[in-house]
Amino acid sequence: MAEVKISTPHGEMPTYVTTPSGQGPWPGVVVIHDFAGMSQDLRHQADWLASQGYLAAAPDLYWWGSMLRCLRTIMRELGTRQGRTFDDIEAARGWLAGHDQCTGRIGVIGFCMGGGYALALAPGRGFAASSTNYGGCPSDAEQVLAGACPIVGSYGGKDRSPMGYRAAGRLERALTAVGVDHDIKVYPDASHGFLNDHPPADRTALLMVLNVISGTRFHELSAQDARRRIVAFFDAHLKRMDQ
Repeated sequence: MAEVKISTPHGEMPTYVTTPSGQGPWPGVVVIHDFAGMSQDLRHQADWLASQGYLAAAPDLYWWGSMLRCLRTIMRELGTRQGRTFDDIEAARGWLAGHDQCTGRIGVIGFCMGGGYALALAPGRGFAASSTNYGGCPSDAEQVLAGACPIVGSYGGKDRSPMGYRAAGRLERALTAVGVDHDIKVYPDASHGFLNDHPPADRTALLMVLNVISGTRFHELSAQDARRRIVAFFDAHLKRMDQ
């Protein structure tokens, strides 16, 4: 595990990279953070994926400015589906694709706002599988997700935010309608952010406020099952070289 600087059109982006043990090459995964940015939880998510046989790259999308300034830009660009955030994520994907220990098959996983990006990146962005976690569902999902890569999605049944369980139903219907391979599940006992177990060091004042607004809460049993499904889905779509 190490922090590297990845060249983007806008500068050098800090990225946490963790490598599986054993003999490569391995498929890659770009890990997109939640509101907390480059946190211990983000590193733990990347470490978990590496333990399952994936070369994981977790970029710091707040690298170029203050958290609030970057967050405003990131959320705005998620709506327009273009801009420097997409450039930064593409730089991370390209870095993995060019790595001599990567097979070239690359997935993307995101949490909360990162889950929204994982959905936006599923069609036509070079990813072979996407994992969205409480990342909402675009209002024009059938239009924008036609031709998307396979998608695995996890949502909390107690998450009443726009990113929550209602979005899961819309996403399920849209992906079925456009024939995209998918696995969407709602966890009835889980709230928003149930896969993100932020230690005290991650909990800035702003993050605590955002957690209260969104009802964010880690839920171990739901997280365990979601991780099992994500790994199985990624294994099926990223580790098979005949696809």
